[in-house]
Amino acid sequence: TTILYKLKLGEIVTTIPTIGFNVETVEYKNISFTVWDVGGQDKIRPLWRHYYQNTQGVIFVVDSNDRDRVGEARDELHRMLNEDELREAMLLVFANKQDLPNAMNAAEITDKLGLHSLRQRNWYIQSTCATTGDGLYEGLDWLSNSLAKAK
Repeated sequence: TTILYKLKLGEIVTTIPTIGFNVETVEYKNISFTVWDVGGQDKIRPLWRHYYQNTQGVIFVVDSNDRDRVGEARDELHRMLNEDELREAMLLVFANKQDLPNAMNAAEITDKLGLHSLRQRNWYIQSTCATTGDGLYEGLDWLSNSLAKAK
C-alpha cells in the first residue's frame, strides 16, 4: 500500500493493513497501470484469485526483514503463479525494506522464494525501500519494458 501511493502520489501516506483492496491507476512512461493492491493477511488471501483475470504483470512485495515468514511468502507466491489466469503474467518481486540493517538482499530473497525454478516465466527482482522510493521506478522500468516487448 505504501508503494502504491508512493508511485501514485509521490509521497508517503500513513497506511493500515489492507483489508480488501485499493485500486489506483498509475501512469508511468506512457503506460497506464491499473494497480490492485490486495491485502496480504492469510485470512484474505483466498480472495486474491478474484483479481487475476486480465492480469499482465504481478508485483509481489516481500518484507526482506521478515525471515520467519519468507517461506510462507514463497508458498503463497508459487500457489498464486500456478493459477491459470496468471499463466502469462510477468512477475516483478520487490524485495522491500532494504533500509533495515538485517534485511535479506535480493540474491537471498531470490533463493528463499525459489525464483530460479520459474523457468517458464519472465521475472525480475528489485531491491526496494517503499518509504524512500528507492528501487521502485527501476522495477517499473523492467515491467513496462517487458510489457512493451510482449505486445
